[in-house]
Amino acid sequence: MDGEAGKEVVSFCEQLVRLNGTMKELFASGNVALFSEMNRAIKEMYALQHGSGEKAFAAVEAECRIVYENFDMLIAVLRTTENGVIDKGAQKALNHFLHNIDEAVVNIAAAFGII
Repeated sequence: MDGEAGKEVVSFCEQLVRLNGTMKELFASGNVALFSEMNRAIKEMYALQHGSGEKAFAAVEAECRIVYENFDMLIAVLRTTENGVIDKGAQKALNHFLHNIDEAVVNIAAAFGII
């Protein structure tokens, strides 16, 4: 990040790191309970981004939208599973949405200069 980052941008980046760590743990463990932690981080990111006048957020708007929309789709797929059983088709969809989120997180981190 160039110069001094606003409080909202710093908090947003903290949530981005939290989201990334949770996703890393999810990929390693397969523990779907971690979706709740992802949800908390994403909700906080959204609130920070949309409650701020920080111009820095304009540069990552498209990538943020990818995170938010893919997470919404991920939750929609989980809600369609029967008794919480993730079949092969649902797993493929979940992997696709998680991949999109992961790629967007990396792009946002790069845009803010934290990787």
